[in-house]
Amino acid sequence: MDPNWDDLRVFLALAREGTLTTAARALGVSHPTVSRRVAVLERQIGARLFERLPDRFVPTSAGEELLADTEAMEKAAHSIHRRSAGLSDTVSGTVRLSAGEAMAALIARHLAELRGKLKQIEFEVIASHTLANLSRREADLLIREQVPELGGIVARKLGRVAYAIYAARDFPVGRPAKADPVAALVDHPWLGFDDDHGYMPGQQWLLERLAGRRLAVRGNNWLVLHEATRAGAGLAVLPCYLGDPDPALKRVGGVIAEVFADQWLLVHRDLRALPRVRAVMDAVIELFHRERARLEGRS
Repeated sequence: MDPNWDDLRVFLALAREGTLTTAARALGVSHPTVSRRVAVLERQIGARLFERLPDRFVPTSAGEELLADTEAMEKAAHSIHRRSAGLSDTVSGTVRLSAGEAMAALIARHLAELRGKLKQIEFEVIASHTLANLSRREADLLIREQVPELGGIVARKLGRVAYAIYAARDFPVGRPAKADPVAALVDHPWLGFDDDHGYMPGQQWLLERLAGRRLAVRGNNWLVLHEATRAGAGLAVLPCYLGDPDPALKRVGGVIAEVFADQWLLVHRDLRALPRVRAVMDAVIELFHRERARLEGRS
């Protein structure tokens, strides 16, 4: 009997994860199911596929050979899944869009409008820092600040996001100097990202000007910093499209010329002609065009 794809998927998960527990979690099945499926596969093939070490499973030489073939099968399966989706000629179904939490909030702010234009499409909006895998259709569209070096990805520039310093409307703060807006405000409490998220726009710019002073509040999410700023916890560098529309906030100084982030719309080339994906792409591109002034801090 030839091995079936379900058993091979279990084998692939165990080879990648290394333990029955983590493989079971990745597959959404039980611990005994993984063990049983691997045992069945080993009997069918007639070879031991894993060394059972005390803390993990390691592929044997036979397992390594099967792993290469199974990964090729997985890649082909994903390709078939994407291409079959592209055979549809109707503007209906579900479109999954992944973006960072602040950008996802911007999309959510306009969902009523988007749904009004695309009534037959169901939207799934995923807020995440991590890069969803377009090849595996973890998302159909991504909005990101960089274009990853991955094969099969098509990128369209949406625009540029500006950043500025914000405080709560009643937060006592004077007028900062244009040349160095942080210098006159350095003794105020400042909010920003934690060490693991220091790559976020504006964070290094801010830390350099604080000259070793610690941030009073640190987070890992733009929306957390936004809420803390609204509550009067301190000053923060925020994207203008998040800060300017909020009546509870005031901008302190102008747009920070050195801090900006380009936004890119990413799609897998096998999906860009799918009518529902194409329709959402066009709607998002139009939305960014109309919101350009706000994104650039000119609203």
